[in-house]
Amino acid sequence: MAFPTESQYVERKTGVGSTPIQETAVAFSNAGGGVTLIGVDDHGGLVGRELTPGLEDDLHQIMRQIHDPGRYELATLQVGRVAISVLSVAERVGGVAQTSSGRVLVRKGTRNEPVFGAELRDLLNRRTLQRFEETDADSEIELADASLLARLADAYGWSGAQTYASRLEEHGLTVRGQPVRLTIAGALCLLERPHDRLGKTFIEVLRFPQDGGDYDRRTEITGPAYEQVERATSFVMDELGTDLVVLGVRRHELPRVPRVVLREAVANAVAHRSYEASGSSIRIELRLDSITVISPGGLPEPVTVQNIRETQAARNLRVITVLRRFGLAEYAGRGVDVMESSMREELLEPPVFEDTGYSVRVTLSIRSAVAPSERAWVREVESRGLIEPSDRILLIHAARGDRLTNARTRELVGGDSRDAREALHRLRDAGFLEQRGERGGATYELQESLAPPAGLRLDARQLDDLVMTLAREEPLTNARIRARTGLERAEALRVLDRLVEQGRLRRVGAKRGTRYLLA
Repeated sequence: MAFPTESQYVERKTGVGSTPIQETAVAFSNAGGGVTLIGVDDHGGLVGRELTPGLEDDLHQIMRQIHDPGRYELATLQVGRVAISVLSVAERVGGVAQTSSGRVLVRKGTRNEPVFGAELRDLLNRRTLQRFEETDADSEIELADASLLARLADAYGWSGAQTYASRLEEHGLTVRGQPVRLTIAGALCLLERPHDRLGKTFIEVLRFPQDGGDYDRRTEITGPAYEQVERATSFVMDELGTDLVVLGVRRHELPRVPRVVLREAVANAVAHRSYEASGSSIRIELRLDSITVISPGGLPEPVTVQNIRETQAARNLRVITVLRRFGLAEYAGRGVDVMESSMREELLEPPVFEDTGYSVRVTLSIRSAVAPSERAWVREVESRGLIEPSDRILLIHAARGDRLTNARTRELVGGDSRDAREALHRLRDAGFLEQRGERGGATYELQESLAPPAGLRLDARQLDDLVMTLAREEPLTNARIRARTGLERAEALRVLDRLVEQGRLRRVGAKRGTRYLLA
């Protein structure tokens, strides 16, 4: 079977050598974009190259070596019984892509041609754009707030007021002239009310009392960029409050979302929003089950939702640098990892990222299939010995009465058979689980001395909330409720019947085929 011929927009490769992949990706970025088909020979024959996790990592690594590539995506294409990998690269909107060695190429027909001299100069003139954050904000340096300038100097470790002028220009916060003027980034960081000159450069917090409908409270968070991050984070944390759980003589105040996660979401919005969209503010929507941070402008090239964990780019490099100096944002490559790991450690769902093209939405769930009392109990268990983050969910299910097996462990936390065995043995050896049986027939139960105290038992409202959270994931059965809660069959049925009577669930089918769906 022959595959499409090479063209202005199609390249065929059998392997993934760094240099050939870089050159093609750079050429596509500097022209009209295109796709590289990996696993197709020069004659269009399918030799196959599946997009395994290892190959995906290799391709991300190659793309990271390129300077300013266009947005790219990786995919598997199944052709009959043969799988090939596809690297799709979009044309870069502004700027010029280069290989790791500094070469600039463009796609011409089926060839990746290097450009030099006058042709290179023309390409640069057409495509090189000044960052908007470094443009003149039409605000003289004298308008800068003295206390804000002092805070900025302290964050950077500058000494001596006479050095401020050169330092500010060096960091893209001012532009030369008579008089010296602030850039957009400088105005955002050094004016007490930047929105008076730059449009809606503030954060709106909207509280919605129920799903859908109108908000019942609106709050504006204004001020310099770094203060907006601090104030918005504190304001939302106060609005959310905490879940108070008492187990025995101990009180546990559990934040409904980790502060570091919320702060990173807000900092990213401030740092990466489009300030050219001066008519739009950053919005934080507070709903019953989630927080959504919405920032104007799509993701900066070459970042996409698919590669956001592996690829970094800053739309407003000067602004993000200031936030990092104030300790308000993670360094490049760590932000998403910190958000995901922090949510996982608190037994909450991972953040959800969405790029609409004109805005970026980050949604943080504040509801979980794990009740606050269960989270508090896990904290108490952890005080007896160090456990891995993934062990927490295993202990929760063991506390609910689950008999853990190798297969059940893989279902709950992922990984392969070896990973599951190591996790179960680690918890057994630490005295948290008891093993019954040997080898393939082994099951693991919660060690008797760790049995949850009476205060952990879920009340009716908590059980209802837990079951409704599960119903949002997929249709429910009595067996699934028993597996997730440890209830007996009759108890699970009573909970389901109660929710049906309240009109929150509807029953479909009969006997063993009964399912429960959201009403």
